[in-house]
Amino acid sequence: MGPRIVVTAIVLMLAPLVAHAQSYHCVAKDGKHYYGSIIPAECLGRPVEQLSPQGMVIRRIDPEGSERERLAKEAEAARKRETDAVAKDAARRNRALLATYASEGDIEDARSRALADNQKAVLETETRIEAIRKRQSDLEKELEFYQGKNKPPARVAEDMKSAEDDLKAAQDSLAAKKKEVEGINAKYDEDKKRYTELTRKR
Repeated sequence: MGPRIVVTAIVLMLAPLVAHAQSYHCVAKDGKHYYGSIIPAECLGRPVEQLSPQGMVIRRIDPEGSERERLAKEAEAARKRETDAVAKDAARRNRALLATYASEGDIEDARSRALADNQKAVLETETRIEAIRKRQSDLEKELEFYQGKNKPPARVAEDMKSAEDDLKAAQDSLAAKKKEVEGINAKYDEDKKRYTELTRKR
């Protein structure tokens, strides 16, 4: 066997080992090239090339790109979960709506009852405000009785303060009850609209 044949045979025997030893390649932060049968430690966090046995690039691994892809998949999964939850809640509300009302007339009847209950609460609160104001008037007369005479009892001042607090609370409640009318009408308008849409699809 000639020398040339021996050298060729040795190269052919070593070639797979060399190719295998250089199956991964990267340029590290220090600017140097690193090779290895596994990803070298110097390549962690860096773009890596996977080489074929012939030394050709068969795949590029970009850690930052992989992380972006992972985050994008997680964000998409979160959006899908949120969308599914919204759709599930809408379906539940639609079933409840159809189970509650048999016609658009039922919705209007429910609106009328809700508005009547609200009006009753408004009238009760207005009556309470009148009673508080009468109590305040009586207390003011009692204070006038003591002017220029004896010092008024501490109870009178306490009752005046209590009446002021009660009046403010009642006035706030009245304002809230009157504002509820808008919410009631908006709710039944929406119920009627959804009911019409759902029954037309049947």
